[in-house]
Amino acid sequence: MNNTSSSNEAITEDAGGDRTSKPSWLLEAWEWTRTIAISFAIVMALHLFVFNLSTVEGRSMEPTLHEKEWLFVNKLVYLIGSPKAGDVVILVDPVATGEKREFLVKRIVGVPGDRLEIYNQELYRNGLKVSEPYIDSKIEDMDFMPVTVEKGFYFVMGDNRHARASKDSRMFGAVPESLIRGRAEFIVWPLEELRGL
Repeated sequence: MNNTSSSNEAITEDAGGDRTSKPSWLLEAWEWTRTIAISFAIVMALHLFVFNLSTVEGRSMEPTLHEKEWLFVNKLVYLIGSPKAGDVVILVDPVATGEKREFLVKRIVGVPGDRLEIYNQELYRNGLKVSEPYIDSKIEDMDFMPVTVEKGFYFVMGDNRHARASKDSRMFGAVPESLIRGRAEFIVWPLEELRGL
């Protein structure tokens, strides 16, 4: 009697010691399914908690960012730390209506406790003019009376300081940290624009 299995069957033994045969294609299909499921779970976990890619829409962050550029967004950084002045962040639009969530990309210019004002077309933080090498014009919108950023909130602005070019905290106020989804670390597309932020 031949005890070897054929090339398309595998011999397994259950807990009771009974020997059963399963086709090798079934075992291989199970291995592939399990591998794909685990890989999908890992990718989704990374996407939800570690990073994602976002596409720039609009001109509110020019000249730093341009429409259709892709950003690598670090989500993990704010699970272990807090946003800082100068960070370029992705946040949920605090005044968006409807079921679809809309996101904005802005720069943090004020953190909790900061006193901010716009005077004579310049941004001041805690009484000192803020050095902003990333902008290409003075602030063309109206002056902004002094405001102190509350605990747990952040004041954000677009880098485009031309008149009415950015929907930001000058319009909707400081945003709670819970709306900030991550920090934009790199431009990853197009390749000729690849650089850190």
